[in-house]
Amino acid sequence: MEAAVHGAMQEPVSEAEGGEPIEARLRRALGLRSIVLVGLMGAGKSTVGRRLASRLGLIFKDADIEIEAAAGLTIPDIFAIYGEPSFRDGEERVISRLLRAGPLVLATGGGAYLREATRQRVAESAVSVWLKADLDVLMRRVRKRGNRPLLQTEDPEATMRDLMEVRHPVYAAADVMVISREVSHDRVVQDVLEALDAHLNGERSISVAAQ
Repeated sequence: MEAAVHGAMQEPVSEAEGGEPIEARLRRALGLRSIVLVGLMGAGKSTVGRRLASRLGLIFKDADIEIEAAAGLTIPDIFAIYGEPSFRDGEERVISRLLRAGPLVLATGGGAYLREATRQRVAESAVSVWLKADLDVLMRRVRKRGNRPLLQTEDPEATMRDLMEVRHPVYAAADVMVISREVSHDRVVQDVLEALDAHLNGERSISVAAQ
C-alpha cells in the first residue's frame, strides 16, 4: 500500500468540479463493493463505521455483534468456553456471510484481517480501510471497556504493544490507511471519505492525518 500524507493546509475535497457530493462519487465508484474497516481494538472502527455508513446511505454491520448473535454468547464467553481458534473460525464464516450480503460498511474485530482467507475475501468484494492509532490513544479508549479478552493480562499496555508489532504489518495490506486520533469522529469520517475518494478515483492510496 503506497501512502502519501494529506496535509493540513489542503482544501477539503468534499465536492468535485460541478458540485457532485463526495458521497455520490463514492457510491458510484464502489458499485456493489463494501467498505471494510480493519485495525486494532480501540481504533474506532465501530463508531467511525456507523457514521460512515450513514453518510453513504449504506447498512452498517459490526462483525463482533454479528458473531455474538450467531453464537448466542458474548465474545468473552466464546473465548472462555471454546478458545480463540474456535472464535476465529466463526469470525471468518460470519464475515464471509456479511460480505456476500453487501454493499455495506463492516467493522471487523482486531484479529479478523490476520486470516489470509478473510483478507482474500475482503480484497475480492470490498475496499479495506486501516484505522491506525497510536498506542496511547488505543489504551485510553480500551480502558473504558473491560471486556477485551486479549487484554486480560498483567500488563495490558505491553500486550497491546505486542499486538501492534504483529498486526500492523498485516493491516498495511489494506487499500487505504487513515490515522485515528483524538479528534471528532466526524473529522475522522471525513478523512476516510476523502481517502476513499482519492483511492477509488485513480489516485494513490493515501494516509490521512486527522487535523
